[in-house]
Amino acid sequence: MKAFVFPGQGAQFVGMGKDLYDNNPEARAMFEKANEILGFRITDLMFEGTDEDLRQTKVTQPAIFLHSVILAKSLGDEFRPDMVAGHSLGEFSALVAAGALSFEDGVRLVSARAMAMQKACEMKPSTMAAIIALPDEKVEEICAAIDGVVVCANYNCPGQIVISGEVEAIDAACAAATEAGAKRALKLKVGGAFHSPCMEPARAELAEAIERTAFHAPVCPVYQNVDAKPHTCPDEIKANLVAQLTAPVRWTQSVKAMVADGATEFVELGPGKVLQGLVMKIDRSVAVSGRQ
Repeated sequence: MKAFVFPGQGAQFVGMGKDLYDNNPEARAMFEKANEILGFRITDLMFEGTDEDLRQTKVTQPAIFLHSVILAKSLGDEFRPDMVAGHSLGEFSALVAAGALSFEDGVRLVSARAMAMQKACEMKPSTMAAIIALPDEKVEEICAAIDGVVVCANYNCPGQIVISGEVEAIDAACAAATEAGAKRALKLKVGGAFHSPCMEPARAELAEAIERTAFHAPVCPVYQNVDAKPHTCPDEIKANLVAQLTAPVRWTQSVKAMVADGATEFVELGPGKVLQGLVMKIDRSVAVSGRQ
């Protein structure tokens, strides 16, 4: 069985999607439609912008979403998923690719999510950090013992967890993780504390946008970040998308669940190769490939 997976924030690079735009008329039309919906030429930033341009949450999220979704569309009959999943933002790409959301609604929702998250980031200094080579339980224990807001935000693969929260609490957790034997405790260059209680202000805004949007049953199960379980019910999918903003991305658990349910091949669609690397670390028995 084939699983298609879609990357999240951090996978962007200047020039992403340009081949698709230049060589595929249908892809070009979709990019132009997105420019129109967003009200600015995101393609200019994707193809010729700076790393700094692409790092802005309000640009990064729609850019990665567009690259992934348009790539899936360009595959035609090659895109026949038995199951799909996306890492954080990538969950929206997965839902559009699997037919649960229209392309246009996906663009609008991703833009609304990015704007809401950007606003939440600006309210209070917050950040994220990667903790390498400690067991999940140890990192959870460290976070629970720190004063202030700090939580496990991304369970990326065994031995790689991203924590998220207030700057001082992250600093304290990094120091405690290093003391506990972590190989690295590295603060990330991100706009704020994604997948933590710091994103609470963005929840109501996103919930409202999702409530206004038509969702349909996808063509295959979507393994969602919040519970790492397969979903096809539109109401469940919507609730999980809202919860995802302040809850951890259970990527390790999602990949394991997909394998348990029969996935033997994982194909990453979108910029970079981050998810291919993570899947290989989670389960070496499956075939892994990607398309950019």
